[in-house]
This record gives sequence, C-alpha cells and structure tokens, in this order.
Amino acid sequence: MNAKPNTSSKKSMKGVLGKPRKRATPIWRSRWLTGALCTVMIALAVGGIWWGVSSGVGARIAEDVRWRAIAASSKIGFKVNEILVVGRAETSQKALRKAMRLDRGAPILAYDLEEARQRVEALPWVHRATVERMLPDTILLTLEERKALAIWQNKGSFALIDDRGEIILKSGLERFKDLVVVVGEDAPVKTAQLLTTLNTQPELRRLVKAAVWVGGRRWNLRLAGDIDVRLPEDDTEAAWTRLAEYERVHQVLERDVQILDLRIPDRLIVRKAPGKKLNKKTPGQET
Repeated sequence: MNAKPNTSSKKSMKGVLGKPRKRATPIWRSRWLTGALCTVMIALAVGGIWWGVSSGVGARIAEDVRWRAIAASSKIGFKVNEILVVGRAETSQKALRKAMRLDRGAPILAYDLEEARQRVEALPWVHRATVERMLPDTILLTLEERKALAIWQNKGSFALIDDRGEIILKSGLERFKDLVVVVGEDAPVKTAQLLTTLNTQPELRRLVKAAVWVGGRRWNLRLAGDIDVRLPEDDTEAAWTRLAEYERVHQVLERDVQILDLRIPDRLIVRKAPGKKLNKKTPGQET
C-alpha cells in the first residue's frame, strides 16, 4: 500500500529553498576582529619598543621599527600636503618657513611638533605658538603675535617694545615713528599702564610725543609744541583728567607755556616759555 506523499513537508522545504540563505562572513574578516587585531598589533609593537628601550638591548631595533611604521604610514597618505597658518600679521613667510623646517611630502608622524613650536616662538614677533597635526596630511600653526606699543630710548639706542615691555626689534623702526617714545631704564614695564591712563583723554593723548620715567616713581610727558607735563606719582589718571578739563575750559596749551606741573593735587602750576608773557586771561602761574 503506497503511502501518500507528505505535502506539508514539501511545502515547508519549498519555503526554505525559495529564500536564499544569507552568506556568512568569515570570522577573520569581521570588523570587530580586524579592529581587535590592529589593537593587539599596535600594543605588541609599542610594548616591544618599550621593552627594547628599557632593557637597553633592542634600542636600535626599536628605533628601526618606529621608522618603518612611519614610512608605512607615509605610503598610505600620512604625509604633509598642506601647512595652515593662523594669526600671522607681522611675521614674514620666509621667517616662518625657515623656523618650521618642513616640506610638503614629509612623513607627518615624523615631524617634531615641540621643537617646531620652540623655533617659531624664538622669532621676534611671536609671543606664543601652537603646532598641531590635522591627520592625515595637514600641519596647523597658530600664532599669537606681539603688539607694538612704543619706542624705548635707553642710553642712546632705540628699540620697539610690546605691551609686556619686552623688546621686539632694534632695527627697521622707521615705520613705527608715530608711536610714543619712552625714556628710562625701567620705562618699558611701566609703559602699558601709562598709555592706558593717557587713552582716557583721547584729545590730549594725540599730543603726547614722548614720556620720561623719572626717579623710578613718576612720568614727565612731552607734548606737541615742546610742552612738558609733570605727572604726579599717585592719582595719575585724576591729574590727567584735570589737565584735559583745564584745556577744554581755558585752552591752556595755546598760551605759550613751557611746563605744566600737575604734581600738587587740585592745582596746575604753569611756567611760561622764555621771552613770552602769559595772557592775562590765563588763571595765573599757579592755579
């Protein structure tokens, strides 16, 4: 007696065969295993280099391994293709290229960032620099340049100083002739504070040509027209404001004066220029 075929079994088999089975990825080609193997290889390489250096036996081998790794990285694109510079205004491109010592096509992982930073910060206009890798092929150089503040005259020589009182340049100062000249051995470190005070009265500030640091205590100013202004040791800003008020009310700077002494609080001592007489409208030689 022939048994009837099991139709349900055929249908179930047809259903399985009708949908192609998803192809399995070999375990050695899976992403997580590849990453794990790379991590293990890097760890072994670093560990081997550390062992070689620390043991004193394989230092040369370790260095050779390092450079082989750098060479391999260069072949797959880890080499310098672009150098980006941010913040450059006064520093010349020629000076930067010389300090960076870097050519396009050089292995980017072999470049010593710290040594490059030190060389760049040794340039006259550079106060601070950072050198960074932007993998795979870019070096980023960020500059913080010094700000020219004044010309310092000391013992017959001149130098351009920044807002920290540090020397930027000692030559090529012609284009900075409009800056205030400060005189005195300790003048540079006091200049930023002085100019902050002078800038509170912009109209008077434009007349200041030079400033002399006197006795390590206070400033004498030379204004346009060869007028000397003696500022007090304390409350300098208040005295400077007082002079601005005298000028607005009495136009004292237009009265052929030679010296304006502000060292006594609430007073302005005026000394006339030789051979000149004070206008009778002037508040007197001592007001």
